[in-house]
Amino acid sequence: MARCSAPVRGHRSAAAAANCPACGSRYGRSGSYGGYGGGYSSYKSSPAPSYSSSGSSLGRSSGGSGRRSAKPRWSGAGSGVWYTPEQVLALTPVRENVENLAVSQPDLRDVFLCHAWDDRQSSAKELHDLLEARGVRVWFSEKDLGLGVPMMRAIDKGLVNSRVGIVLVTPAMLRRLPAEGVADKELSALLRRERLVPVVHGTTYEALEQVSLLLASRAGLSTAEESMAEVAAKIAELVAA
Repeated sequence: MARCSAPVRGHRSAAAAANCPACGSRYGRSGSYGGYGGGYSSYKSSPAPSYSSSGSSLGRSSGGSGRRSAKPRWSGAGSGVWYTPEQVLALTPVRENVENLAVSQPDLRDVFLCHAWDDRQSSAKELHDLLEARGVRVWFSEKDLGLGVPMMRAIDKGLVNSRVGIVLVTPAMLRRLPAEGVADKELSALLRRERLVPVVHGTTYEALEQVSLLLASRAGLSTAEESMAEVAAKIAELVAA
């Protein structure tokens, strides 16, 4: 039986739903789609994101062999970073928020990094270091949560003062989410806004779906398809003012 592609690619447009091997027959090539689980409105009436395509075969860095690569409008002419069309579609609303906030609130940090406590000195630190090496201003608990500062107050401040939330989805995060701890509270705040990018690392969207259907419905980036350095390069382009 064909499997629904929503947890991996998202159904955030009519075209995405129509191209799904499980749902395409129900929605057709021109039917509208209300969003995964009914939680999102259709993007059918919105203008399509602007990007250029390349006919070269895609490798690990752009989402799988044989897929066409794409350049979003925010990617500089000299950039060597390529995206899948699905990534461009998913990241375009986030980029639009970045551009609006860059004008209205220019002093915000670029990224709030949400991660499981167990990852703070491993994969979360790796992503933080890669982003900062590219000039991205990151709120990261390991450096921004000072001694004696109430944790939730500091996190609230970090969320309010960042343009984009990056959620590092790891096996440790999947274990923590059902406990409704700090990471779960961060996610609740991030999910209310179109400023969230999941980064799946060491696990799958299928595993995430078992823990959080809402988060799994958000298309993002995955280190199963590209390296952590390549993920960081895409995030850096996304948040560049």
